[in-house]
Amino acid sequence: MVIPYDCGLDRNLMNRETMDYRMIATAGLALCASPAFALNILLTNDDGLTSNLKALYDELKARGHDVIVSVPCTGQSGRGAAMVMYSTSVIVPDNDKTQIEAEKGCHNGAAALGAPAVGPFTKSGYTGGDFSYVHGTPVMATMYGLDVLAPARWGKAPDVVLSGPNEGQNVGRIVNGSGTVGNAQFAAGRNLPAIALSAGTDTVDNTGLANPNSKVVAQLTTKLLQSLQARAGSGPLLPNGVALNVNFPNAPTANVGWAFSRHGSFDLYGMKFSSKEPWGATYTIGGATPTAEQAEDEAVVVQKKVAVTAMQVGFDQRAAGQQWLRLRLRDLFAQ
Repeated sequence: MVIPYDCGLDRNLMNRETMDYRMIATAGLALCASPAFALNILLTNDDGLTSNLKALYDELKARGHDVIVSVPCTGQSGRGAAMVMYSTSVIVPDNDKTQIEAEKGCHNGAAALGAPAVGPFTKSGYTGGDFSYVHGTPVMATMYGLDVLAPARWGKAPDVVLSGPNEGQNVGRIVNGSGTVGNAQFAAGRNLPAIALSAGTDTVDNTGLANPNSKVVAQLTTKLLQSLQARAGSGPLLPNGVALNVNFPNAPTANVGWAFSRHGSFDLYGMKFSSKEPWGATYTIGGATPTAEQAEDEAVVVQKKVAVTAMQVGFDQRAAGQQWLRLRLRDLFAQ
């Protein structure tokens, strides 16, 4: 008989006097203390080549994981689940014309103007075969990683898809348009464990790609993975139909606290359409005070702790909501 060991087991139970139990408990504790087993990881985002991406890749590799990177050529914040390719053959200024022309190619030199629309990074230091870009929306980069890169590397899907860490928290109503979250939702829709990761804008470093906050976020992410692995054993990190939205506070520290959170209703950003030219979106932070009922909202929790939220996949309502619809339109459905 196989007895699964829970690393969160109450130590008081270890006072039981059976030799078999002491042996099982000792073996279980040793397992929890040992390094987590290596994972095949697809790392994507909606920002392209960033300090956060590099830091997380380096940290995952240092922990022994096998990592494939597939990211958009340019920053694609707010593109959500859009499925668009901006180039069909080579990189040309298109939907992201301003970015492409300003950097003469992909963000932070991942690839140059005129390079293939999809392919490996050409930037020095990133040409070992792990880094690829797609001149399109974030979900296109995720699809490329899942449908082309993963089968070529592993002959199967990755063990987990990590999206991010984003340069800016994805909390409140803005989550619906997030490319970071869109990637995780797409992967989870294929029944793959998927985690959206978002940090503060204080992780940006387009000069050296070495923001110290990025390294802390990367270390915290591997801590999260190790905790999930300890509970999952040889099974998947997350159950089908569940994805995570994880948000790190500004100026994170290695010993920052972790907290359960939910999507909730607190609108941290107050996003609105600009009422005058130049047209676009405007937002203000800190204009509202959360209510007591919003204390567990990720937009509130993230201001002090790492906020971890369980997301459903897709738009299906709960059973109660579905039954409400059956009853409300029963006459119409009977026709």
